[in-house]
Amino acid sequence: MRLRALLETDTLGLRLLGNEDELDRTVRGVMTTDLRDPSRYLSGGELVLTGLAWRREPEDSERFVRILASAGVAGLAAGEAELGAVPDDLVQACTRHRLPLFSVVEDVSFASITEYVVRQVSSERAGDLAAVVDRHRRLMTSGPAGGGPEVVLDLLGSDLDLRAWVLSPTGRQIAGSTLADSGPELPGVIGARLAGEHLAASRSGRRGPHRVTLAGVTYSLFPIRYDGRDLRETVLSDWLLAVEADAGDWSDERLDLLNGVTQLIAVERDRRDAARTVRRRLAQEVLELVQTGAPPAEIAARLRVAAPVLLPGLGSAPHWQIVVARVEWASGEVPGGPVAQALLEEVLVDPGTFGPEPSDRIAVAHTGDEAVALVPLPATPDESGETTVTGLHADDLLTVVQEPLGRGLADDGRLTIGVSAAVHSAEGLRGALEEARHARRVAAARNGRVCAAGHEELASHVLLLPFVPDDVRRAFTARLLDPLRDYDRRHRAELIPTLEAFLDCDGSWTRCATRLHLHVNTLRYRVGRIEQLTGRDLSRLEDKLDFFLALRMS
Repeated sequence: MRLRALLETDTLGLRLLGNEDELDRTVRGVMTTDLRDPSRYLSGGELVLTGLAWRREPEDSERFVRILASAGVAGLAAGEAELGAVPDDLVQACTRHRLPLFSVVEDVSFASITEYVVRQVSSERAGDLAAVVDRHRRLMTSGPAGGGPEVVLDLLGSDLDLRAWVLSPTGRQIAGSTLADSGPELPGVIGARLAGEHLAASRSGRRGPHRVTLAGVTYSLFPIRYDGRDLRETVLSDWLLAVEADAGDWSDERLDLLNGVTQLIAVERDRRDAARTVRRRLAQEVLELVQTGAPPAEIAARLRVAAPVLLPGLGSAPHWQIVVARVEWASGEVPGGPVAQALLEEVLVDPGTFGPEPSDRIAVAHTGDEAVALVPLPATPDESGETTVTGLHADDLLTVVQEPLGRGLADDGRLTIGVSAAVHSAEGLRGALEEARHARRVAAARNGRVCAAGHEELASHVLLLPFVPDDVRRAFTARLLDPLRDYDRRHRAELIPTLEAFLDCDGSWTRCATRLHLHVNTLRYRVGRIEQLTGRDLSRLEDKLDFFLALRMS
């Protein structure tokens, strides 16, 4: 039964003193106590009746209510016989802990309330219990080992006529029913809204399921897993179960069934987390090699091991991109590295993809309060036969994560992300890491709970002129000059000397060709190759200035 039903029964003599928005809590039993610490006798879901004999001073109210809230009781009813009225300090303590508080008039006995609650709870539990147990058995025997989350979602549809989806913290659909008549998939914008509502409700301390109405449709949102850790360690990366129904009208048995479903889906989540162990180790090894200045050949060897694990069957060496993230909490009590690691593993997936497996192509390590993702990028041929690489963009990531994760961060957390350019060799990986880290610092200088910046915001002389840090210098010069150095090393093309001479001659084709003892057409070919490799245009003053600065800082 619901707490709300107690208020609707006039003979019980209950008057609500606070937390009206918590009246949909389920009452699973009743307990009368005047012990200062009744926690050993509480299992959760009780309506606690007390005559306030435990209260000797105002500070006792906070201690007593904190114990009840930690035990997960449904509500507290205080009798007026002892003190004549419920004291304000008890009302305030219940408000702080979001615990519904009732007063019981003097002429109503606790025995009458106890008898009424026990009778109602027993009656509801008797209803079709055999069918609920049977559904539980079917769910347990048809869990993830038999086909993944879709199996249990199909059973919800066929047995209970419920449409349901498993969503990531950004609202990406991880699983949905596979039944032909289950209706259309959940629109992405609705998924993102639901994820945001779930994160906001969780951070506010409200218990699930959380009910949300969007576009005239009511959804009930169930957390997939809560293991007793600080909520800030898990809320930004945990899945949720969204059910198209109003759970406020459900019996305890149906709620228990849905909680059982979330436990089964949590098994799939644990399986996926276990599979990430190898990828995390690979990312950690690469990160340590890059940060300790290991020879490029050693880094390249480790990348050759990582590539087939992340992109099996590719057949050629991928390009690589680095994404750096940092999650910071105002209190500083929760370590940010593991949180950011789990978060990147969830958000660095194309929001248009379906299922948990696309995240298998991402390897994420963490060091200190920072997480570093190693993202392989396959090169694909375009219409002209040239290979192109499509990487992640900071603006696209921000569009996906800003609204829902911003609500999960509430008013005490912050997420900042930096995205590097794509590099095609081990030599460029160190520069990419520094580039991503500085991009994240650029993002951190902005206002907002969720901010991101990409490499394209660094490759400008506007940022490089004043007080340039060493890591920015290296990232800037690597971005512009590493492709030319690599090409010169492989083809002995002398692109770097040509670039230096071209800039020294103020872009004059004739003077530069004369200085280098080249035909003008040969010079034009070399300059064209420089522009092709770097994506710059040497007829533009801005690009000339960037090359000039890069050469001076290298």
